[in-house]
Amino acid sequence: MRRDSSTKILLTGPPGCGKTTAIMKVVEQLPAGRAAGFYTQEIREAGKRKGFRWRRLDGAEGVLAHVDFKSRYKVGRYGVDVAEFERSVVPVLDLDQSNVELFVIDEIGKMECFSEKFIAAVRRLFASQKCVLASVAQKGGGLIREVKAYPGVSLFTLTRDGRAETINEILQVLPFAKKA
Repeated sequence: MRRDSSTKILLTGPPGCGKTTAIMKVVEQLPAGRAAGFYTQEIREAGKRKGFRWRRLDGAEGVLAHVDFKSRYKVGRYGVDVAEFERSVVPVLDLDQSNVELFVIDEIGKMECFSEKFIAAVRRLFASQKCVLASVAQKGGGLIREVKAYPGVSLFTLTRDGRAETINEILQVLPFAKKA
């Protein structure tokens, strides 16, 4: 695989295969301050999934979706807080951050794609010379399909058994990652 300053890497796979874990392990290997973005995690209460939390790489966090949210934006039983996502998360995907070499997006999925501002930010990043590491839903149209078909994108399908190998492959592709 080629290495250059505009590498676009996508991770896909079934729910629970470790996409977020893989992204976090890659970010751990990067020089401090070189990456910006966010990842999502399940919110569990009494062993049951109740929603999804976002966490920016700078440590700020909030709730993206929850069973208790009343929202016109819904995925299954989860109401999605699009306004808070746009206010708190989308700005970290701004291209004008000169020290940022890698933008991390976990994930490009149905919930996030309710936001037109998010869609516009992702399109700008994919058209830029910046590196992008993102997880993307296995199925879906619109932006989900669009980023998978983007010229030059490297698409990795993650499995639990192959996660460590995939992480190493990604680290080899990123031009500024610490090499093992």
